[in-house]
Amino acid sequence: MTDVMQFISASTTERNVDSAVQALTDQIAAQAPETKFDLVMLFLSAHFDPIAPFVSDRLREVLQPRALLGCTCEGVIGPDRELENRPAISMIAARLPDVRVIPFSLNRDDWDLLEEDVRFGELVTAPKETQLFIIIGDSYSMPTERILDAFNRCYPGVPMVGGMASGATNPGGNTLILDDRAFNAGAIGVALSGNLETDVIVSQGCRPFGPIFTVTQVEGNVISGLDDKKPLPQIENLIEELSDVDRDLLRNGLFVGRSISTRPESLGRGDFLIRTFMGADRVNGSIVVADYLHTGEKIQFHLRDQSTAKEDLEMLLMPQIFDVPPNGGLLFSCNSRGTRLYDHPNGDISTIQSVLGGVHLAGFFCAGEFGPIGDKNFLHGHTASMVLFRPQPATPND
Repeated sequence: MTDVMQFISASTTERNVDSAVQALTDQIAAQAPETKFDLVMLFLSAHFDPIAPFVSDRLREVLQPRALLGCTCEGVIGPDRELENRPAISMIAARLPDVRVIPFSLNRDDWDLLEEDVRFGELVTAPKETQLFIIIGDSYSMPTERILDAFNRCYPGVPMVGGMASGATNPGGNTLILDDRAFNAGAIGVALSGNLETDVIVSQGCRPFGPIFTVTQVEGNVISGLDDKKPLPQIENLIEELSDVDRDLLRNGLFVGRSISTRPESLGRGDFLIRTFMGADRVNGSIVVADYLHTGEKIQFHLRDQSTAKEDLEMLLMPQIFDVPPNGGLLFSCNSRGTRLYDHPNGDISTIQSVLGGVHLAGFFCAGEFGPIGDKNFLHGHTASMVLFRPQPATPND
């Protein structure tokens, strides 16, 4: 087996299971005759949900991975296309020499242990030197905030990427796959450590407008005071000052950027956690945001459109051109992106591949995406969250 880090991605739109599996394995074999891999990530459109475990088992027989994670979803991504609203499967197979790969699952029986650090560590079985978590969850059953708190507390500073399975419209309809097991609830994941470097990119695709406000009165997610004034009249004044073009963007929604920076005096584009503006009360002038806030926090209002999303993703990718090319990557994109955001197909993947030049990549459209902002992990919406992999650079003695 090769001792070089290698990623190979593949996708198919074959509806027949045998044909789909054959198409995927043929694409892998064409680039890697040796068939044993360390990690396989598998994403299946909801059309394959009843037979997702069967597809996984077939691929495991051929690829013999140390760990396989996957899920059903609304649409799949990779290597160079986004496949929406049709039967499709995408996958990526990775050889990770000298990388420790530790799969784990979390289910309802584990929720009571999330606040117990020692017990949580025993559930995840990941070493403290873990460099990356990849998590796939079921939004109908996973206590997201509690799980995020547990990871942020027990593995501080360790980035998490992944997303919520999006293949179902009712509880129990998603399928999560971990090796030879299938789940309809909870979360699955893998911890990676050892000879790898990871770059995590979280593109929220929004741009700010107006000043930065201080939250001066709030209860839960209802803000009643910004800079000691009622929020709604201030928002209406800001909207009046927008150009006609920007005002039209409000049809895509209004967004609130919540500062997570420890340096509030120098806030920039990457210092805000984007949350949805949910509504307002015209009687008392308060506003409702899709997150809980606290007095003293800084917020700024944001707009979103396809041009801003593309520009933001390009800007975050640009530093990669000064590094050695990544060996592979994973992309977790919100199901509000794709052709719901762009007026053409392959919006995010085409931007990524134009900057990176043909990296092996796979992923899926999520019902919520995991990714870090600053040194903490969050669940996002409307976001493209991705990770790029490289081996650690050789030292002079190697």
